[in-house]
Amino acid sequence: MFEKLTMTKVSQTVEEATQNNQFLRRLLRIPVFYRVLIANSLIIFIGATGGTWLASQLPSNSYAPTGLIIFITVGWLVSVVMNFVLLRIAFRPLMDLGKVMHRVQEGERSLRAPLTGFDQDADQLASTLNMMLEAINESSRQRAAEIFNAQEEERKRIARELHDETSQVLTSLLISLAVLEESVATEEARDRIGETRMLAHRTLRAIRNLSTDLRPSALDDLGLIPALRWYIKEYQQKFSLDVNFQTSGFKERLPTTLETALYRIVQEALTNIARHAHAHKVTVVLKDDPDTIYVTITDDGHGFDAEQLQKPPGPGQERGWGLVGMRERASLLDGILTIESRAGHGTSIHARIPQQPSAPRKNSNAEVSIP
Repeated sequence: MFEKLTMTKVSQTVEEATQNNQFLRRLLRIPVFYRVLIANSLIIFIGATGGTWLASQLPSNSYAPTGLIIFITVGWLVSVVMNFVLLRIAFRPLMDLGKVMHRVQEGERSLRAPLTGFDQDADQLASTLNMMLEAINESSRQRAAEIFNAQEEERKRIARELHDETSQVLTSLLISLAVLEESVATEEARDRIGETRMLAHRTLRAIRNLSTDLRPSALDDLGLIPALRWYIKEYQQKFSLDVNFQTSGFKERLPTTLETALYRIVQEALTNIARHAHAHKVTVVLKDDPDTIYVTITDDGHGFDAEQLQKPPGPGQERGWGLVGMRERASLLDGILTIESRAGHGTSIHARIPQQPSAPRKNSNAEVSIP
């Protein structure tokens, strides 16, 4: 019998809480204007009724100036507190929306305003804000994609001109100098011509390296893996760094945009390591899964404060635009790029980029020879 009474009381308590919750949700569905009107009307009613009742309870000889001032002050404070509480409840969805807008303004562009589900005015504003943020992000993505594509096309054009025109002119100059050197009789003239040939040869080599850095022909002709093998071999000779390059999968070629993004991410990471890390060993790992491409670049250099990199640069400080470009390239392909680093413990860069549906891919097992 006791257990039945207890269960009955619990059931009644749950039903009452449910009814109160439903009443509160219905009340919060009222537009903000009418909620504020109801709240202030309630405060005026309580203040007028309570003040009249208290005045009627006081003896007639108590209406001294001091007592009247205390009475008015207490009534005013009670009204202010009640008004503050009710207005805070009424305007809380709008205040939360304002906090979201402030964080978005500070740079958290991926943040979205939550929907209350009961406040129609606040939900309409939140939905409009979310639509605007989505449109801005999509426009930024398209503009960034157009910029990157334009950069790659310009790189390709300049690299082709350097390779086809400037390199040929310098090659012809080297041949002419060689012929001239054979026809000169004096030793001094031959020495000067030899020095000029060495200078022209170094210039030709620098132009070829510049052409390759701008847009390696192996990337377009043979694919990502052969192009990276070529680049890493040249990189090791140039900077005297030990680079361990590992690949898994990659039996077929990837889409052009994906190959370009991965190549630039690895290239920028290795460039930053050579300039800033003071490393001795670097490991580059690429893994081709059916749905995702994974890239990991690790070095044993000095490292840096990765958390500080997330913050906006202060006055006189420069932002790491290379790392920003790497993140943007990954983001344009719906990928994620993270950086793990601590001062004195090296740096690890991890990129995860989903593979996009594309036409049948070509074989990418071709090798490139290094002259």
